[in-house]
Amino acid sequence: MGETTVTTLEGRQSPTASPIAGDENGRNGRNPLRLLHRLRTPRRPRLWFEILLIAVSYWTYSLIRNAVPEQRTKALNNADWLWRIEQDLGIAVEHGVNHAVNSVTWLIVGMNYYYATLHFVVTLGVLVWLFRKHPGRYAATRLVLFATTAVALVGYYLYPLAPPRLMNGSTFVDTVVVHQTWGSMASGDLKNMSNQYAAMPSMHIGWSLWCGLTIFALASVPWAKVLGLLYPVTTLVVIVATANHFWLDAVGGMLCLAFGFLVARLWYGKLPYALPREVAVRGERPLLPVKA
Repeated sequence: MGETTVTTLEGRQSPTASPIAGDENGRNGRNPLRLLHRLRTPRRPRLWFEILLIAVSYWTYSLIRNAVPEQRTKALNNADWLWRIEQDLGIAVEHGVNHAVNSVTWLIVGMNYYYATLHFVVTLGVLVWLFRKHPGRYAATRLVLFATTAVALVGYYLYPLAPPRLMNGSTFVDTVVVHQTWGSMASGDLKNMSNQYAAMPSMHIGWSLWCGLTIFALASVPWAKVLGLLYPVTTLVVIVATANHFWLDAVGGMLCLAFGFLVARLWYGKLPYALPREVAVRGERPLLPVKA
């Protein structure tokens, strides 16, 4: 009951639910489970909505991140503690990496521009690629990125952390200041526009690893997969060489990304990359109703 027969363009007949049919209680389709299933079903993204959503989300992220109180004393104490932990673990090599790379001017200048630009350029590029080539996976993969960024804000609030270049008695080289490169919100004339003590977790790692895993999972050519894996590895070297992060900041970024994947997995029932590449569009294959 509540079904009718329809004929597709190919001439085949099949039963389908009547457009006015309700659930078993006659509530005209207001079943909460049905509504939840509809919300969880990937739909084709709309360009205007995605542009607006990303712009508003990044503006909100920047506003909240920079509104977190710059607890200088606590951030410096946390940096000293984290540095001691790394020394105890035998991984406190950031200082050596920073000075070694800084001695090669062209390399460190390139890393400064890498740090300042690719974080945004590559992330937006991957989003555009997903939108165009993998519409069925776009919303779920975007959810991973958004959830990752949201939980990072909690980290900035609960654990203010100074980067190595700002540590007490630091002999780390602030490579942006020394080489007078542009574009970084972390040093120079732009430093007052950004929270200087939001080093943990590293979203340079969170975002770059999201990009790398997405490219590796969905790219169709081997060289693109290799580049996908190299991108977060290179980013890790860059954030350490420029004295903007400790190794353990990167671990924090990875944990945030794991949380993002968990959120998407719980919401969609599977990992984003396992979803269908395409999504059906209502009205794409019109149905012709026929009396039963």
